[in-house]
Amino acid sequence: MATEDEKLLTVYSFKVEIDGIEVAFSKVTGLDIEYGTISYAESPTNGLPGPRRINVPGPSKPPSAIELEKGILKNEELEVLYDWINSIQGTRVNKKDIWVRLLDENRDAVLSWKVINAFPTKLAAPVFEAKDEDTVAIQTMTLMADRVVIETP
Repeated sequence: MATEDEKLLTVYSFKVEIDGIEVAFSKVTGLDIEYGTISYAESPTNGLPGPRRINVPGPSKPPSAIELEKGILKNEELEVLYDWINSIQGTRVNKKDIWVRLLDENRDAVLSWKVINAFPTKLAAPVFEAKDEDTVAIQTMTLMADRVVIETP
């Protein structure tokens, strides 16, 4: 059983930093760390029958698409997102490191996912539909990156 110092953290308390600027997102997905595997046949030793199949970790796989969702607020400054995707020219892009920080009840970072060399591949506009006046305008930014690492404070 968890003690008072070992409270389970909730997923709703997080923050995202892009280029040192905190941007409020409502959802982040794709922060996976994954390694491939290599399978090979090991030669028999000490008279044991063989060969036997061995699986070992292979190279790390780059993360698949990382998605960041946010509702659009009136008068919110979103230049960090718009300028970033608008700066792409051909194969030239300004890659940035991004941190997704899981926070405790005091809003202190407990665990961070660092997305290394991220760049935007898509900025999806909200779905515009004239049937529900209470639907929030949500935009989604899709990123590709070299890798994701986990950091502790």
